[in-house]
Amino acid sequence: MALKVPKDSHRFDRLVKIMSQLRSKKGCPWDRKQTHVSLKPYLIEEAYEVIEAIDSKDPQKLKGELGDLLLQAVFHAQLAAEKHEFSIDDVVDAISHKLVVRHPHVFGSQKIRSANAQSKAWEEIKLKEKEHAHRKSIVDGVPPAMPALSRAKRVLSKAAKAKFQWNSKAQAWAKFDEELEEFREAIREGSPREREEELGDLLMAFVNVARYENLDAEHALHQGVKKLTRRIQGVEERAERKGKKIGTLKLAEILALWQDVKKAEKKS
Repeated sequence: MALKVPKDSHRFDRLVKIMSQLRSKKGCPWDRKQTHVSLKPYLIEEAYEVIEAIDSKDPQKLKGELGDLLLQAVFHAQLAAEKHEFSIDDVVDAISHKLVVRHPHVFGSQKIRSANAQSKAWEEIKLKEKEHAHRKSIVDGVPPAMPALSRAKRVLSKAAKAKFQWNSKAQAWAKFDEELEEFREAIREGSPREREEELGDLLMAFVNVARYENLDAEHALHQGVKKLTRRIQGVEERAERKGKKIGTLKLAEILALWQDVKKAEKKS
């Protein structure tokens, strides 16, 4: 059966027309029932799959995942267009305008000679824009829905641009040590609420130390979870070769298999 797929000389326009057809009365029932809210989980999922593709260093995988992420932008724009709010063309025009305005050193006569200077100028220009005019604090504009470690780093970075930070790496480490001791004290004597609060302070101090060391705590934790998952799977595989399930093994047996997995990783 021949597929009746919209045709267009421009690839992007073709994608937009396909999305419009999926949302039409004769389109797909699933696509037709979606809303901005119902699509939120897919947007987050696709963004993380792009990150996974980047980490895999597989260009073909990245190409596919970027397409899935692009679809989310087109989908949301289609929903808005149906309500006569805005179109995908408005979205493209808006980001094009934003890029030009926020790069006066490229599209104008302003001189900026470093990435740090550009980052500071970017924030200053943002505060002058209408959609950001309501922002009064240096830490406004950090999405609450961001993963906690990433959000912590973003808040700390925005504060640092206003020189709201320690004068040295050593002071950041000292604050981490202080928060660690306060957390230990809360575990010994504090209420559940105090324990949670002190843990939050400790994690913030940890993210700040990572920032001073030019490390990304969110990425590092993702890598740590990835390593743990891989090693647990390795232990399971070795247990199965012996005809056993990991849940039936004693701790000493699990640790022995764990060491085997680590040794095998070092050899590979």
